[in-house]
This record gives sequence, structure tokens and C-alpha cells, in this order.
Amino acid sequence: MALLSIVVPCYNEEETVELFYDALINVLKTMDKEYEIIFVNDGSKDSTLEKLTGLYNKADGKVKIIDFSRNFGKESAMLAGLREAKGDYVTVMDTDLQDPPEYLPKMFEVMEKNGDDVVGTRRVTRKGEPKIRSWFARQFYKLINRYTEVEIVDGARDFRLMKRQVVDSILSLNEYGRFSKGLFVWVGFKCEYLEYENVERVAGETKWSFWKLFRYALDGIIEYTDMPLSISFWVGGFLTVVMAVVLLVQLICLLFGANITFNAVLISVVLFMGGAILLASGILGEYLAKTYDEVRKRPHYIVRRKYE
Repeated sequence: MALLSIVVPCYNEEETVELFYDALINVLKTMDKEYEIIFVNDGSKDSTLEKLTGLYNKADGKVKIIDFSRNFGKESAMLAGLREAKGDYVTVMDTDLQDPPEYLPKMFEVMEKNGDDVVGTRRVTRKGEPKIRSWFARQFYKLINRYTEVEIVDGARDFRLMKRQVVDSILSLNEYGRFSKGLFVWVGFKCEYLEYENVERVAGETKWSFWKLFRYALDGIIEYTDMPLSISFWVGGFLTVVMAVVLLVQLICLLFGANITFNAVLISVVLFMGGAILLASGILGEYLAKTYDEVRKRPHYIVRRKYE
């Protein structure tokens, strides 16, 4: 019988892990699959680990726990779970039940019917989210898809069913900066998406603030396109031409006796060009920081203990 591995990153989810586990088990009982559930405790500061060990003790070997030494982020938690997964099929799910467990049988059905390697899920609405957050999310997908070689589907979740070959391909990518939404697509394979209405959290609060999401989006853009470097190049070239024309016009005006203070013009030009240079330097700094992370080759995470 095929083995299904379910990877579940957790960070301060004491209110949801038991609700998620019960809902998931009810679905798994209806499926003809062996399964393992791999919880990754990403340095939670509440009683998440205690809740997880309670599930581990009663799960008859079906539950594994990877406990990080501190919070390393969801990307690292997903990577640890994928590395630990032994299944012929692997999926990633959140404990907040925004990834409905009842979709698992549908995903297997679509995969077997159409011969897909991956069956993902995507939200067709963002009902319940703040409007400004939804707007920025849509703009991010438009921007990154315009300048990258692969298409990252708007609303796509990390919740996807993958065959073993797909997971092995993802794990073969060794970069330090991991933007999984892009990695899942970059490896290719035949993929299909199931659409559903947005589901709000069953309990607790999201750990993704606006600024964390903004930084995550920025990381994705930097890691998957050199578009910011191109923009800084063209903006710098444009400003150079514009300021050359402005200076030429002002010099002509001065020659014809116009009342223009040369020092004021010079200060404005210096400040304007200085801002452009700082902007370009900042963009270069982001790419250099990413390169520095790659060169250091630090581990993505440190495991304090495994329960298996």
C-alpha cells in the first residue's frame, strides 16, 4: 500500500494542532493509504510542543516530531519535513485548517485520473483578508510573473500533493534562500490546481504580519529575477540623461541672463543623483546579502530533538 507523508510546520499553534489532527485523521480513515504525519515544531514559544508530544504518544507510530532549537521560519520547517518524509506521496499542510484535509481524497482522484505529478490548491478569493494585504498580494504575483521564467499561480497554497520524484527534485536544489512557491514550480512536472474559496483560521492568529509577508515577497523577487538590477540600471541611465538636459538648459538660461542661482541648482542635482545612487546601492546590497548567505553555507535549521 502506498505511503502518504504529511508535513506540518508549526509555530505557536497550541490552539490548532489538536483540532487539525482530529480533522486530518477523520479524512485519512476514509482513504486506502498508509500514512505518516511529520510535525515540525519551529521553535514555538507556547505549549505547541507539549500538544504535539501528546499526539505522538497516542498515535501508534504514525506521528513524528522534529523539534528545532529555535525559530528558523516556515521555509526551513518545510525543508526539514520534506527531508524526513519517506512517502511515495508527500503533501504540506498548515494546522490552521486553511488547507482543508477533505481535499486530500480529491487530490488523489485528480492525480490518478489525469496522470498528474503534482496536484496543488489555490484560493480563488481572499475573503476575510484585509483589502490592502490582498491588493499587495495580487500586485506581487503580477510583478514576479512578468519577470520570471516560470509562472507562480496567484492564490496557490503550499498545500499540494506531490509524487516522490517531484519531492526528490525539490530536495536536490541546494540554494540557501528557499522560496518554495517558486521552487515547486521551477522543477516542472505535470501540475493541476484545485480551486476553493478562502477558509479562515479555525483558531488563533496568523503569524504572518504585513511586513513579514512583504519581506517574503521581496525575497522571492530577488531570488527568482534580476529585474531590480535592471530597473536600477535603466533608472540610473534615464536620470543621467534627464539631468544632463536640465543642466544644459540651465546653463543656457544663465548665459542669457536668467535669474537662476547656480548653487541652488547644483545642490538639487547632487541630492537627486545621490538618492538615485543610494537606491541602486541598496538593490545591489540585497543581492550581495543573498550571495553572502549562499557562500557561508550555514544549515537551514538545527534540530534539538526528534520524536520517532
